[in-house]
Amino acid sequence: MQNSARAEPPHPAEDVLDHMGNRLKRAHAALRGVMDHVLRAHGLTVPQYACLEVLEARPGMSNADLARAAFVTRQSMNLVLRGLQDDGLLSRPATVGHGRARPATLTDEGRRRLRAAQADVFAVEARMIQAVPGERLAGFLEDLDRVTQALE
Repeated sequence: MQNSARAEPPHPAEDVLDHMGNRLKRAHAALRGVMDHVLRAHGLTVPQYACLEVLEARPGMSNADLARAAFVTRQSMNLVLRGLQDDGLLSRPATVGHGRARPATLTDEGRRRLRAAQADVFAVEARMIQAVPGERLAGFLEDLDRVTQALE
């Protein structure tokens, strides 16, 4: 039998829209909307941009590792990689000597497109950073990390 008593929220929010999860979702939706907009001008999606960023820092990553880094499924990352390869932004060997992983690396055009997009993406990040008082930024970022760790 289920308990029909209403559970009390773990914080003093009086409105469901003030709950932490709702606030995080609104922040994520706002970020995703702005990112979609600025990246569209560069012919990229958010997962494509994330893939280019990660590959620049860590060339040769596997599909599975890229998927984890970009917060998409392996199947979705395969489509992202195929699209970026078709657009000439990265290269992957047709075959590999062992295993199934086909390591990807950025092409010169991929690096050029990434650089162009980074200027707009970094401007978005600067807007977010400016919204948090400087003396609170480090603590805020640590709090976000702790929230993530609490849920993992």
